[in-house]
Amino acid sequence: MSSLPVAVVAEAPDAGLVGRLAPLVPDGLVELPLWWVVAGLVLLIGGVGSLVGWSLALQARCRRLEHRLARQREQARAAHASAEQAREVAEAALQARTQFFSAASHDLRQPLHALVLFADALRERCRDPDVLHLTGGITDAVRALDGLFDELLDLTWIDHGGVELHPQSFPFERVFERLRPHHEPVAFDKGLVFELRGGRHWLQADEQVLERILRNLVANAIRYTEDGGVLVTCRPRRGQFLIQVWDTGVGIAPQAQERIFDEFYQVSGEHRLASPHRKGLGLGLAIVKRLAGLMQADLQLCSRPGQGSVFSLTVPAGRPQEAPSPPPAQVRQQAMLTSTSLVDRCLVVVEDDEAVRAGLTLLLTGWGADVIGFPDLASVQAWVSQPCVRCPDLLIVDHGLPQQVTAPQVIRLLRERFQPDLPAIVITGEVPRPDGGGAAPAGHHLLRKPVAPNKLRAMIAAKLPRRPPEPARAGA
Repeated sequence: MSSLPVAVVAEAPDAGLVGRLAPLVPDGLVELPLWWVVAGLVLLIGGVGSLVGWSLALQARCRRLEHRLARQREQARAAHASAEQAREVAEAALQARTQFFSAASHDLRQPLHALVLFADALRERCRDPDVLHLTGGITDAVRALDGLFDELLDLTWIDHGGVELHPQSFPFERVFERLRPHHEPVAFDKGLVFELRGGRHWLQADEQVLERILRNLVANAIRYTEDGGVLVTCRPRRGQFLIQVWDTGVGIAPQAQERIFDEFYQVSGEHRLASPHRKGLGLGLAIVKRLAGLMQADLQLCSRPGQGSVFSLTVPAGRPQEAPSPPPAQVRQQAMLTSTSLVDRCLVVVEDDEAVRAGLTLLLTGWGADVIGFPDLASVQAWVSQPCVRCPDLLIVDHGLPQQVTAPQVIRLLRERFQPDLPAIVITGEVPRPDGGGAAPAGHHLLRKPVAPNKLRAMIAAKLPRRPPEPARAGA
């Protein structure tokens, strides 16, 4: 306030104005010159006016900002709604693609399954080497086509988010024992060595997903290896385990290693693969990468052209558990095959596809069984309603029958008619998910089309009760 007098006009204020303002001056300011007081009031009134003006301007600016913020919020809501709609459209398209591939695969596996059954029946009835070679080629072609279906549907399941992880502790040898019967014959046919090291180690991971990863890696290694072998190892590494698939194949050029895990990418080169080891769709390694990402497992590749490749996968260590080791599956199956006869056994086949039903009947009768075939539940009901019906020894039922009838319904009907523990095998054209989902109906064993005849016979042998030995004849 010390500078206040300087701001006042030099000449004295009008006496009339001062007289009119005198009553407004507080008593404590009577000692000050009256023109000082008047000047202070004028400045105060001007400052208040300025503050009011600033307040109005600020309010106007706030209103403009609020309008702008409201527009931005509306735009954000519209963008979110558009993104949500696009996401729903994408999910619907992905769901439609999944359903299409699943339905197409199911329908295409029906004739493939029939083709395998007819080829095996022909192989058992004919000993001509040329015919046997042709039936072997048919079987190889069906297996290759079945593998392509599996790859397409695996990738679709992963994209759709249908893979659920269930980590647990398990011995690595258990996975390898399931890989051996699938890949060892193919490796031996090419003159390759197929070997495992480190099966005693215990891992903590999803067993089904890890097996699917190794299936693709081993199949890829065998496909691109013409001399030498394929080695699967499991070694401890910094508190975890390093699983590696080694091969002595053609190798991968450095410029191709960056794209080897892309969908539909195939390495081009001078090496031509002969049937039945031709290239697939280029989806195997893409599936491996995505499944490894779901497991949060570090996937690495090291390869040199002309020397081979090494695919490495890091998996957490598991906790060893005491469990009795079951006998190898091949030994059990072979023992059952040699000790179980199908002669005079009555087998009921329920299959709506006429070609598949005819192929199954032809194959089973060739093994000595008496086969009764039905296309649907209604024909089964008509059969069991007859007074004198032979009790079957085994049921082989397709999982999906007409009018949305499922295998458990047919099996329940036949068990109520004959005996509650009647053995049954369910066959389905549905494709297993990469995480092992889509399991068999409760209480039934499941085989997936196209069924290998040796697997079918091994399953039949496992389900049928053993016959007691015939008593020795008198005088024998």
